[in-house]
Amino acid sequence: MTSPQNALCVGKMGDACEISATKPDISTCRSRAIAARRKFRIPGYPTLADLGFDGDYVSPIQIACGNLTGPLLISKDWLDAPSALAHREELQKTGHLPDNPFIRVIDKALAILNLNRADIYISPVFHLLTPKRSSTIPAAHARASFDAIGRHELMGRRPIALGIDAAQVLTHFGVDHVPAPHPSARIGSYDMRAALIAKAVQNA
Repeated sequence: MTSPQNALCVGKMGDACEISATKPDISTCRSRAIAARRKFRIPGYPTLADLGFDGDYVSPIQIACGNLTGPLLISKDWLDAPSALAHREELQKTGHLPDNPFIRVIDKALAILNLNRADIYISPVFHLLTPKRSSTIPAAHARASFDAIGRHELMGRRPIALGIDAAQVLTHFGVDHVPAPHPSARIGSYDMRAALIAKAVQNA
């Protein structure tokens, strides 16, 4: 089992999956990320497998938004365990909740960019499920998850950090990124958040 403390030490930022100056083998990077996600544990948080969501992806959102060469958007987490269980059938098909503010704002940003969900890649920094909605994820836990898993997902891309939590983790590891509001942030309108996210994608 990888503890958050040990995970912070074992990752060595700078391999081909992370450095933009190289051309990483994206298939290898994806396989590494999936394998790392399946091994990653922190007591108190269910894994995707625990709740029946393991699959050929790093995060279920990639069922819809999993383009390995598309713009990379990194958010805080995927879902909380109660919501995942309550909407299991829908989530197993699509990886997202259609009426959730997150995907609605993402869709608006994509419309501005003339892109589709399949054109982008979304992943959280924290790859376990939180025990309740709007849980606070300790910084050490978010960093441990990114160090074990998320660094393999960079694949030479400059990510867009969706929200403060993602930005803080990327800053901690010295990952160059473009900040943008979290789609579900309680600031401004959907259209305002979408416009800022679209601009960040253009600048990445």
